[in-house]
Amino acid sequence: MLSSSLYCYDKRVNTNDIISKIRASQSPLARQLLMTGLITRLLEDQGKPAPVLIGGLALSYYTREVYFTADIDLAYADREALDSVLKNLGFVKRGRYWSQDELDIAVEAPASNLAGEESPVESVELEDGLRCMIIGLEDLLIDRLNACRHWKSEVDCEMVELLIARYREELDWKYLERKAAMPENDSLAELISLKTKRLS
Repeated sequence: MLSSSLYCYDKRVNTNDIISKIRASQSPLARQLLMTGLITRLLEDQGKPAPVLIGGLALSYYTREVYFTADIDLAYADREALDSVLKNLGFVKRGRYWSQDELDIAVEAPASNLAGEESPVESVELEDGLRCMIIGLEDLLIDRLNACRHWKSEVDCEMVELLIARYREELDWKYLERKAAMPENDSLAELISLKTKRLS
């Protein structure tokens, strides 16, 4: 279990170089992760904690781009600091989203933090010494299982099955089952059914 606490970097970041690499990249996932890493670095250079990547982009990362999303969703409490960084990177606020039209990237911070202080996160090392923090696989799976169950989202149902099939041996099933049993989730029966299905 990793913490999103402050991180020490070996060298200063060249924002223009990173922006050029984002512009040149052909992979939507790589472009979005690099931008998340740059945002993270600029916040941490101010002594701020790292944001945590959630939502569709986290799903794109764990499924290796089987799922695609056009925006970056972040969990971050200090909206003022995040807004300042985004503005300095050329993003413009439009409703809920910050958009960078030249790079065709949008950012939203729909949550101030992850649900539960014990929520694990994954630290992903990127090029140029950047990194980004991503919601743990188990919490992402619970989130998508809820969408499958409550919103009847066929895409999310498929993604849950894909994640379990791909990561079954790596998943923390005790943590998953404890989270699924919480009243706000109430999805333990569905989780056990999926686990049994993959074991059979």
